[in-house]
Amino acid sequence: MKKIAFILFFVAFISFAQEGQEEKLKEKARIESTNLTWEANKDLAEDDFVAAEVDYRKAISKSDENTVAPYNLGNAYYNKESYAEAFGRFKQAGEKATAKEEKHKAYHNMGNVFMKQKEYEKAVEAYKEALRNNPKDEETRYNLALAKELLKKQQDEQQKNDENKDNKDNKDQKDDKDQDQKNDGDNKEDQKNKDDSDKKDQEDKGDKEDEKKEDNKEGEGDEKKEEQKKPEQGDKPQEQQQQPRPNQLSKQQIQNLLEAMQNEEKKVQEKIDAKKVKGAKVKNEKDW
Repeated sequence: MKKIAFILFFVAFISFAQEGQEEKLKEKARIESTNLTWEANKDLAEDDFVAAEVDYRKAISKSDENTVAPYNLGNAYYNKESYAEAFGRFKQAGEKATAKEEKHKAYHNMGNVFMKQKEYEKAVEAYKEALRNNPKDEETRYNLALAKELLKKQQDEQQKNDENKDNKDNKDQKDDKDQDQKNDGDNKEDQKNKDDSDKKDQEDKGDKEDEKKEDNKEGEGDEKKEEQKKPEQGDKPQEQQQQPRPNQLSKQQIQNLLEAMQNEEKKVQEKIDAKKVKGAKVKNEKDW
């Protein structure tokens, strides 16, 4: 029984010693973190942002319980207009903080970041959370009222822009429809003009063909009239007939030559006919 009691006492002592050791380590880390925070504050006061950022980060890594380091680093980023980094550090400080005043400051500054980024709806929620932790802070209350006013203005402008966009879209659709109708009308008009032009070309072509036929008829008529008007060579008065040129046969000589040729041709034809008669076989008729 004594052995069991001794063992239990020994285990409790060891556990207590370990807890004490862990607490000592945490306390040491808190002290180191606090010292680094002071160093960072000093660097920042001397306008050495790079050194301050390094010391703040070391302080944060040393102790999760240090909420001052992320909050101050957030302020440093905010003053450098690095709002995304600032928001991350304010959020970290607000989540780690246990005291209401620390939470109030962290959420108040988160609201300020959202105001800079014109995210007024998120700013309203951040200021509300800050006031839950410190309802008496007039600066936070003022910022909340301003954020609500800017949010309403932003929403009104957005609604107006949406309406203008809808109106513009409707107008564009109407313009497109009107343009389509105009193009359709122009196409129909162009087709009509083309049809009229083709029809006119056909009519002009027909008129030209008719004129050509008429000209041909008139030409033939003129030729006939010319032939009718032209007297026969034999009808011309003797004095108008041309006299035979030297070495040229006269009309009488030509007439005599033609008659001689006709007589000769007649004699030849008679001889041929005579030969045909002699060569023809006699046809025998039989009595049946």
